[in-house]
Amino acid sequence: MRILITGATGYIGKRLINVLLKEGHQLFCTYRGQNDLTEQLPLSDNLKWIMYDFLNPNEEKTTSFECDIAYYLIHAMKSSNKNFESLEVKMTKNFLELTRKIGVSKIIYLSGIVNTEQDLSPHFRSRFAVENILNSNKIPVITLRAGIIVGSGSASFEIIRDLVEKLPVMVAPRWLLTKCQPISIRDVLFYLTKVIHLSIETSTHYDIGGPEILTYKQMLFQYAKIRNLKRYILTLPVMTPRLSSYWLYFVTSTSYNLAINLVKSMKIDVVCNDNKIVELYPTRLLTYKEAVEFSISHYNDNDVISKWSDSHLFENIYIAISQEEDKAPYGAYQQLFRKKIPMQEVSNITEKIWAIGGENGWYYGTILWRLRGVLDKMVGGVGYRKRNNKSTLHKGEALDFWRIIEANKENSTLTLLAEMKLPGKAMLKLYITNEKSQYYFIQNALFYPHGLWGRIYWWLLYPIHVWIFKGMARRICRH
Repeated sequence: MRILITGATGYIGKRLINVLLKEGHQLFCTYRGQNDLTEQLPLSDNLKWIMYDFLNPNEEKTTSFECDIAYYLIHAMKSSNKNFESLEVKMTKNFLELTRKIGVSKIIYLSGIVNTEQDLSPHFRSRFAVENILNSNKIPVITLRAGIIVGSGSASFEIIRDLVEKLPVMVAPRWLLTKCQPISIRDVLFYLTKVIHLSIETSTHYDIGGPEILTYKQMLFQYAKIRNLKRYILTLPVMTPRLSSYWLYFVTSTSYNLAINLVKSMKIDVVCNDNKIVELYPTRLLTYKEAVEFSISHYNDNDVISKWSDSHLFENIYIAISQEEDKAPYGAYQQLFRKKIPMQEVSNITEKIWAIGGENGWYYGTILWRLRGVLDKMVGGVGYRKRNNKSTLHKGEALDFWRIIEANKENSTLTLLAEMKLPGKAMLKLYITNEKSQYYFIQNALFYPHGLWGRIYWWLLYPIHVWIFKGMARRICRH
């Protein structure tokens, strides 16, 4: 079949691509961006990448392909825009316009379980609104409604992992007693691919969930038991959504925008209303314990296909950088380090570059880097996140509080974009160059200030930057 996958660079989309390719389908996958950003994504003769922005669609892109089925996997909840509900409505309408032009006969939509239409959170309200818009068109829609999805790299699993691993004692909100029906990412993909073959004439929906109904508190305790960790949880009778959001934001790796929307959703039970899908497609669903064990094993093996924090991979990174570089060299400050290195050290230095961050730290002043991450978290930034993999780096992935925008190990080139809160844009370039048979290691920290405050920031911290960056470069080049 010819299948359109929207949100193909997201957490679900990346994994769905692999499964559908193995089944032999011809895929057309959309991403939002301005460059060829697919080097870390699956490549196949049956896979075509199409740059398409559903907020600002390009009419020329609609005439080059036709599809039988379309997946709608786009979600704007992590957007910093407070009006993400209106954004979702706009994207949904543009998606329907595209499906009509390319001949789609069936739409598959992954949504959330809705147990009540009363007092819905913005997250559930937007999901429900998208479902209603999709159902209002003439193309039949199959909606799969899921609750908590458990898998390596999923937002839910990352939050649970951070809470249990970091806090021996938790003072938690009352919503920890809310019931949910978690489902493994393996089983979500099973249903998403099975319903391709379901014949329908009108739109329908199915709730999908695992074999157990648990509270969030029970999920935390089960994770702790699997990890052999002794944990204590004190549940407070009252904790406002704002305080709960700050609690999640500071303790876990989630963003504040995602935290506050999750907290508002956690007040409502998320349990399957029926089991119709189980009768259609009988299978042994993974228990929560099994799903967690699989997720932990994937982390231990450095085999995390996708991560929720990388789902905005192709949105605005390159646009922002190109806008800043247009001002260079007059608008950029830099801290440049250049050192001659022997040819036999090229591979060793490349390995050091590729091992930077995460558990290895930044080779010099690591405690200050981590303090900077804590301060960034306090002012609403991304903070000091965990590195995805211990041995590999890919374009678009998060590396502590940086985003990788170039990772070419063959050419010994790594370029990072800072995602911490700054009065400007910051980049760090690490690479090895060959000039007339002589090799040089080059480290260049670039800062593009925004206005007067950006320039004040640079000069106030200039002595610290010189000390840290020179120390880091020397440690990288040390034999």
